[in-house]
Amino acid sequence: MHPISPLLQQSSRIALAAFLHDLGKFAERAQIKVDPQTLEDNKQLYCPHRKQHTDNKGYFTHVHAAYTGLAMDLIEDSLPDLTGSDFAPFGSWKTREVDDSFINAAAKHHKPESFLQWIIATADRLASGFDREEFENYNAADEGTSTGKNHYTARQLTLFEQIHKTGLAKRDFEYRYRLEPLSPDSLFPVAAKGYESDDKEAAQREYAELWRNFTLALKQIPISHRKNWPLWLDHFETVWGVYTQAIPSATAFNVRPDVSLYDHSRVTAALATALWRYHHERGETDDNARKALSQGTQSRGEPKFLLVQGDFFGIQDFIFASGGDTNKRAAKLLRGRSFYVSLLAECAALKVLDALDLPATSQVINAAGKFMIVADNTPATLARLQGVQQELDAWFLNHSFGQAGVGLAWTAASGNDFCCKRMTGADKSPYRQLLDRLFEQMEIKKCRRFDLCVDTAPPAVFDGFLNNFDKDLGVCNIDGRSPAHHQLEADTFVGDLAWDQIEIGHWLTRRQRILITRQPLNMTSALKTPIFGYHVSFAEDEEGRGKFGAEAQSGNLLRAWDFSLPESGDAALWNGYARRNINAYVPIATETDKLEEQWDKYIGIDEKLEIGAAKTLNHLACANRRQDAGKWTGISALSTLKGDVDNLGNIFLNGLGDDASFGKTAALSRQLNNFFAMYLPWLCQREYPDTYTVFAGGDDFFLIGPWWSQIELAERMRSEFSRYTAENEYLHFSAGISTTKPGLPINQIGELAEQALEQAKAHNPEKRDVPPKNAVTCFGQTVGWHTFQELLHSRLPNLQGLVNENGLSTGYVYGLLNLIDMAEKVGERPENALWHSYFAYRTARMLDRKKLDKKQREIRHEALAKEIAHAGIKEHGGNYRIALFCHLYQQRD
Repeated sequence: MHPISPLLQQSSRIALAAFLHDLGKFAERAQIKVDPQTLEDNKQLYCPHRKQHTDNKGYFTHVHAAYTGLAMDLIEDSLPDLTGSDFAPFGSWKTREVDDSFINAAAKHHKPESFLQWIIATADRLASGFDREEFENYNAADEGTSTGKNHYTARQLTLFEQIHKTGLAKRDFEYRYRLEPLSPDSLFPVAAKGYESDDKEAAQREYAELWRNFTLALKQIPISHRKNWPLWLDHFETVWGVYTQAIPSATAFNVRPDVSLYDHSRVTAALATALWRYHHERGETDDNARKALSQGTQSRGEPKFLLVQGDFFGIQDFIFASGGDTNKRAAKLLRGRSFYVSLLAECAALKVLDALDLPATSQVINAAGKFMIVADNTPATLARLQGVQQELDAWFLNHSFGQAGVGLAWTAASGNDFCCKRMTGADKSPYRQLLDRLFEQMEIKKCRRFDLCVDTAPPAVFDGFLNNFDKDLGVCNIDGRSPAHHQLEADTFVGDLAWDQIEIGHWLTRRQRILITRQPLNMTSALKTPIFGYHVSFAEDEEGRGKFGAEAQSGNLLRAWDFSLPESGDAALWNGYARRNINAYVPIATETDKLEEQWDKYIGIDEKLEIGAAKTLNHLACANRRQDAGKWTGISALSTLKGDVDNLGNIFLNGLGDDASFGKTAALSRQLNNFFAMYLPWLCQREYPDTYTVFAGGDDFFLIGPWWSQIELAERMRSEFSRYTAENEYLHFSAGISTTKPGLPINQIGELAEQALEQAKAHNPEKRDVPPKNAVTCFGQTVGWHTFQELLHSRLPNLQGLVNENGLSTGYVYGLLNLIDMAEKVGERPENALWHSYFAYRTARMLDRKKLDKKQREIRHEALAKEIAHAGIKEHGGNYRIALFCHLYQQRD
């Protein structure tokens, strides 16, 4: 048995109550069936009352609070066990006569009275960035948004459209999210015109369908997991997010409906849990604490919160580490290592949560090796964090020799620090000042990795090596430095991590679920090396046969994550388990590939394709070869595509101005991550199936695939990202494309891609007054994305058309590269100015050999000069090489 600590159980209940505080918004808009008298009773109990000047009756505002209690009754059967004598810290589950019942704490956030009710009400306000005066105005306000719609018809705005556009009128935003479950298609905003309407009944029907699907989906969480509060809560956060990610949270007080119910709920849950824990640890849960919270001023000034940031550093060094037989298994190692990086980051966040007895909902940011957890600012928390950092450091020094690690940095914050309202004389709101401190603290941590200069420095790097070295097995044949412990093949011995990384590459194509346990499970698909003390196993859907129910109820099963790729563009991303978008797309051999292998498409490759197994990099390099007149044409080459969002720090620090709030920051991080971690693998799976997503998430990506497919994918990603970010010209990314032969060592592949990206980041066009970056480097040429699009979609097809029409030889086209060199260096040597004359002479000689009449030669010469000399070389200079190389590499035998 591995009993769950009472403190974690209680923290999970606080988190769920806070998560469900706005359940009534969903239910009311869906117009769930309710008893009129019960609804009236709930209004009296949970809703603020506003008097009218015309009569003495008045009316209730924020009626959704009354629906919160009613909706809980409808989903009660799908929730964890809410009965029993011990329901601490609440007095009961739903006895409305008990002030500190669970249901009252959740539903009374607009009319709080008890200590626990004030905990959730305070967190609700902090998540929105309200100060006391702003919330009082909001609490007394009628329904209605800045877009002119009510709480039924308003659809959610996208934060991306607002970046660096804080002066835009509230009604001028043109995009909305569709009211649909989370899927690859619903990630993208659509034009408000033609979608958002004033038809209240139609809007309610949309909500009703969404509510029906949510209640059905909630039942899919395994029944046996309901007795494990933190495990169930992790599943619940996923299903709640899938069905509420496009529901506007706030629709009163003329607000801008741009934060989803999901993002507001999870930030509220994290803040409420930390706030309760702060008071609980200090023994301050009595009526005096309630009064302090209700009065606000002094209590809000205390630094009760601790924002814990985690950052995985050395990701690229870890993935592209080379030595020994690295190249022989490059594809398996790349996908295994990239997945392992995601596992390390997830387990590091779990380690912090576990040490602090916090549920998964306390983690508000989780993207590409970075995470943020909201904890209580108490001495016990600080001491435990120090212990976790030392444990993480020891693991990485022992297993990666310090090449990688996870750094933790924490910053204390008061309630006032979450306020969005700028104080008199200040140049930023308190919340934006808090963001500055968070960024500064993490930058300091990056410069103090492993704390090697402090008195309590970790053990020497080679201690673990010396203690575990077996002279008979020697050094790992994969990384060339770790002690070998396992025999991979007859003459190949590997270390612990290399074994697990290769095994991951195997299981990724056969499993879609991960189990994290305290003690190992008797499974062949388990990793050999525990990660920070946790055991990791890959699993199929065994829940129907009850295989893991006992592990969940005993407390051994800490997490069960679904990492499957989307099955279709419009299917809800929910399979009954908590979801982690950590699966990179892996190209799989098909029957067509096997046939093409028999037809000699794959040249010089000893490995044979196996249908259903992952392709090697050598096979991918041949994927763009095409049959022409009975023979295969096109080079065998790989392209690596690496990129990241430009000016990311400035986007988060200043993009939303003083409209930024904790909830919006968390939402922006999640949505940005979704494009790369969720949509990009789906796009590769559907349209670019020979692409390895080595890593993709947060704001960056690294892809490997056939040379031409990656060039096309780069341009497609740029256009899709523009659509994803509501065509906001201030949001863009830069990318580097490096084209190489498939046998290059993987560390060099990574270095060349990084160099190309750095070159793209340095791009600053001289002809237009635009910020630098927003560019792509391809074949050593750096161009803006619009130029890249023109070269690929205008110049290249036009060139290919002229080649076919005029029978231009490969030698003629290659000769254009020399003319480009001359045109670029006109100022260096006088004779270079004759490049156009050389073009005219070579073209005339070529046409003379075609035996055409004079008129035909003149027409064709003019067409060639117009397209190649003027639109190509003169207009684009050296950048025209991109079009030339793309053509030439497709023609090689």
